[in-house]
Amino acid sequence: MLKLYSLISGSSGNCTVVSDGKVHIMVDCGTSGKRASEALYNIGIDPSAISAILVTHEHSDHIKGVGILARRLGVPVYATRGTHAAMGIGSIKDEQIRFVSPDTPIDIAGIEATPFSIPHDAADPCCYSFSDGTDKVTIATDIGYMPDSLISRLIGSRSILLESNHDIDMLRFGPYPYPLQRRILGRHGHMSNILASETALELVKSGTEHIMLGHLSDKNNLPEIAMMETFNRLTDNGVNVGHDMTLQVAARYEITKMDG
Repeated sequence: MLKLYSLISGSSGNCTVVSDGKVHIMVDCGTSGKRASEALYNIGIDPSAISAILVTHEHSDHIKGVGILARRLGVPVYATRGTHAAMGIGSIKDEQIRFVSPDTPIDIAGIEATPFSIPHDAADPCCYSFSDGTDKVTIATDIGYMPDSLISRLIGSRSILLESNHDIDMLRFGPYPYPLQRRILGRHGHMSNILASETALELVKSGTEHIMLGHLSDKNNLPEIAMMETFNRLTDNGVNVGHDMTLQVAARYEITKMDG
């Protein structure tokens, strides 16, 4: 069974670990290498045991510590060609640079990672699903809208880290200038609490058991608002949260282990 740990999550930084207990894969590192290493030790993983770093896209809240960790640990860095070209993590060895293509699985020490394209304003962004043959977990953040083709990539996940970035009213009446609001609300921006709740319902209907809401904005959202939006959507449609499935919110600066 695969475990998912959010080391940090939010508009200020994102770093996630997927593990089967022996193989440990990091997805993004939007914090310092030192802080990421400390977090790994806190969940019982020696940083030297990380098998690979997978990058979703080149924005700073996802890549800040990728270069330093890759050089320190000597691990491969997987990303699309567009992301590798755009992310500017400093020099790493040629053999550490690994390219991924959407919907083409890669094997990382027995865990199958499958990248899939996402609508976001980056060079060539993707997210990833992971499978050990019997279990599937997915990371789905930095998504502007949720077409059926993307939902199909998420279905079948027992556990999922799902973006719930902003409350629409908080964003519209908050401190962000109008052009930035438009970017976030656009089809290549970020998922609102409403869209997250709609997506969560579709996933639970298809069998997802554990949902962690993540990548919350620090200016345009609150954990309790994000939680309540999805909780209400689920309960209004007959889902017994806590019995039929678990729902939680990833902490901004603290480790959050996926329930289940």
